[in-house]
Amino acid sequence: MSDTDGKKTLGLRGGSRPGNVKQSFSHGRTKNVVVETKRKRVVVPKPGAGKAGGGKPGMGGDPSKRPAGISDAEMERRLKAVQAARAREVEEAARREAEEKERAADRERRRAEIEAKEREEKEREEALKAKAEEEKRQREEAEAAAKRAAAAPQPEAPGSANRGAAKPAGTSTPRKTEREREQRPNRGKGRNDDGRRSGKLTLNQALRGGEGGRQRSMAAMKRKQERARQKAMGGTVEREKVVRNVNLPEAIAVSELANRMAERVGSVIKSLMNMGMMVTQNQTIDADTAELIIEEFGHNVVRVSDADVEDVIMQVEDDGKNLQPRPPVITIMGHVDHGKTSLLDAIRNAKVVAGEAGGITQHIGAYQVKTDGGQVLTFLDTPGHAAFTSMRSRGAQVTDIVVLVVAADDAVMPQTIEAINHAKAAGVPMIVAINKIDRPEANPDKVRTDLLQHEVIVEKMSGEVQDVEVSAINGTGLDDLLEAISLQSELLELKANPDRAAQGAVIEAKLDVGRGPVATVLVQTGTLKQGDIFVVGEQWGKVRAMENDKGERVKEAGPSVPVEVLGLNGTPEAGDVLNVTETEAQAREIAEYRANAAKDKRAAAGAATTLEQLMANAKADENVSELPILLKADVQGSAEAIAQAMEKIGNEEVRVRVLHSGVGAITETDVGLAEASNAPIMGFNVRANASARNTANQKSVEIRYYSVIYDLVDDVKAAASGLLSAEIREKFIGYAEIKEVFKVTGVGKVAGCLVTEGVARRSAGVRLLRDNVVIHEGTLKTLKRFKDEVPEVQSGQECGMAFENYDDIRPADVIEIFEREEVVRTLS
Repeated sequence: MSDTDGKKTLGLRGGSRPGNVKQSFSHGRTKNVVVETKRKRVVVPKPGAGKAGGGKPGMGGDPSKRPAGISDAEMERRLKAVQAARAREVEEAARREAEEKERAADRERRRAEIEAKEREEKEREEALKAKAEEEKRQREEAEAAAKRAAAAPQPEAPGSANRGAAKPAGTSTPRKTEREREQRPNRGKGRNDDGRRSGKLTLNQALRGGEGGRQRSMAAMKRKQERARQKAMGGTVEREKVVRNVNLPEAIAVSELANRMAERVGSVIKSLMNMGMMVTQNQTIDADTAELIIEEFGHNVVRVSDADVEDVIMQVEDDGKNLQPRPPVITIMGHVDHGKTSLLDAIRNAKVVAGEAGGITQHIGAYQVKTDGGQVLTFLDTPGHAAFTSMRSRGAQVTDIVVLVVAADDAVMPQTIEAINHAKAAGVPMIVAINKIDRPEANPDKVRTDLLQHEVIVEKMSGEVQDVEVSAINGTGLDDLLEAISLQSELLELKANPDRAAQGAVIEAKLDVGRGPVATVLVQTGTLKQGDIFVVGEQWGKVRAMENDKGERVKEAGPSVPVEVLGLNGTPEAGDVLNVTETEAQAREIAEYRANAAKDKRAAAGAATTLEQLMANAKADENVSELPILLKADVQGSAEAIAQAMEKIGNEEVRVRVLHSGVGAITETDVGLAEASNAPIMGFNVRANASARNTANQKSVEIRYYSVIYDLVDDVKAAASGLLSAEIREKFIGYAEIKEVFKVTGVGKVAGCLVTEGVARRSAGVRLLRDNVVIHEGTLKTLKRFKDEVPEVQSGQECGMAFENYDDIRPADVIEIFEREEVVRTLS
């Protein structure tokens, strides 16, 4: 506070210290108290300040400015209280400052003590180390000297024995000094030299330990010194934390998790117990729980999955510069018996339909055709039967153009509609081929009109879909159809990169007796070469050989080329994708992962997850009769289609269960499984080998062979219908009215009746009706006319009836007579 207005400042100088108290005087009279702290400067009015006699007017001096009802004494008391509070605040600030200084001094003192202890410890360790090195050096010198002394020969001059004998008794030869022994030449060094073994650890030294053993490394010594220094400073000895990237799969064992984090298993189990999980080191935990543990220990989580093995076959976008034109893939689709294969035979100048069982196609066929103009076309022929829905779906997924074949004399049928839906779902253009126009009842316009109902508008109906009228038998319109296909393929501008790893789709797969598993593959991009290693679905293999649709061996197959591939380790599923890999290990690992995933999926689909579901499944199985069958087919697509057709057979009372479906001939293993399951074996275009036939005859296992899917489905449906319980139907044959009730000794009550309608039979069932309410249902004990027992009584006649085990009959009751008949049920 500066001296202004004639005021003097008394007290401590140095306003940097808190709690300084200064008094301001004016003309020798105290006016105010000035309190300076670290944060603010407060002026406290003194008692009597502002009164008359030179002070400024205030609440104490001017009564007019004082609040009403407050006397001078009260005002004085309040001012003193304020002054005391300010003084206490000053004292508290001074006390805190003194404590802070004391704590700072204490910290400085402890730091100095710790540094002194560190220096002493370091000096002591250095002294101990120097002493140990000195002792070691002396020990090594003594050992070296002893070795040299032991190795040195003792020279013996002539007559030395006499000299020794001439020495007086009690005298001894003086011992040579250490320096003399060192200066003595070390003879015999080549024979007994252990110097070359110095510094090497022998087996005896390792087992004995102690002197000459291994010493601690410098890193170990530094770690020990660091721990000692931390302990001397009073702090906790903590190792430097190493943060690791922990690969975390979908499930992991506790011990494996601890190993990947480089942490103690006990610490990990303790953390899990704190989370409420009582586990052991061999138990498996899920990825989310493991992630919480990894973050708790301060490591980084790297989530991985078993599916990462498929990253090697990720889709690669081709550069536009590498794309080259490829042939179009055309799929022939339509209803059964509309002439699809005949039309393709006419284009190929072949007779495939002649070799088809029953004249219908039951496989997907892949062919290549070269037109007169030199253009190459790839055709896929799909079956039209209702059971081959999945085949038609696969054909639509891998194709570029769909040719919808519709018979002019049959119009649009159910599988025609299904083919239209498949084409729309795949988003591929469609060409309508109206076949069989050579028939007298052909009506192409009706076909075009029916297609309008399914949003297929042909060009002749002012639409965009091309339509061609053809005849597979006469060859009419085939050139127009090929021209329409060429035009559509030019609009699509189909291109692919042949200079890359091949990728394709399995059209069909089978198990050949002489060649093993064979897959018909349509290469979509890249070039498949002989010797390539590939993975396809759950199988893998190496291309041993390839054959085209004509049965010729080829070395490579480019885009849009269908080939039969040999060299698989198993039969793949139709529709699987083929990918070429770099190494066999990659292909094997991917196939193994896919097989395990499919196995887990099948197990999860058939397993009941809760007790309620398990009980519900058991209760449902009690009320359902099953017909188990074994299915073997020639190709994978047919086996799949038949299995799907079998699943559709049945109702809430009976169902067909396919125990096993596969491709290839029927073997003894199949017969053994059929015997254990009491199931028949259905062979579709396959036969049982000799040993399987003999085993089946010995074990009475039924084997049935089929070549047409219609027959197989009908037979299985008939067999399943036999498991249905017969339907019981009641047929009313007559009514009788009770006129009077008689008591007969030995018989009981007998009703005297009049047959009012139909006939009353002794063997029929009866119901007793009272006021049109059923009172009793049972059988007749006796039926008499007059005194004779009769088998039946016609309408309008009187008779006597007695019920079996029932006597409560009254006059005016009505007896209803009926018969039960069993009706054989069939599956629709």
